Amino acid sequence: MQARLNYGQIAPEPMKKQMGMEVYLANCGLDHGIKHLVKIRASQINGCAYCIDMHTKDARAEGETEQRIYALNAWRETPFFSDRERAALEWTEAVTKISNGVSDDVFEQVREHFDEKELVDLTWGIASINAWNRIAISFRSVPGDYQPLSVKKMHAAMAN
Repeated sequence: MQARLNYGQIAPEPMKKQMGMEVYLANCGLDHGIKHLVKIRASQINGCAYCIDMHTKDARAEGETEQRIYALNAWRETPFFSDRERAALEWTEAVTKISNGVSDDVFEQVREHFDEKELVDLTWGIASINAWNRIAISFRSVPGDYQPLSVKKMHAAMAN
């Protein structure tokens, strides 16, 4: 597999704007573990190999277990996730598969675990990873070479 083009080099301004969203999301207060699960699950749904590679590495670097990562695509059938994580994953699936709509039942279930600000931030996080998935898939970003940065280094890099 070969990348079609270097979209970040060709159009750096949208990349800066999207990275600005990532800086916001990194500092919005949502649990980093939930954010990792959301990024991996949305990337699985969308079939984005590059993002799955990246976000599983990031999650492991921050202490996520192999068992939970491997079971993420079958999260409903495992005891490995908290009720709050399950709500985030349910919301991730509904928002990622948006053509199916987002039911009132799912919304009410998720609201039991997230306040309004958290729910808005979670939704922006889901929207952001879906945007990254669409860019990476469209331009065939090649998985494999990504190496995670420490959280401090990643936040410093995003701030620039």
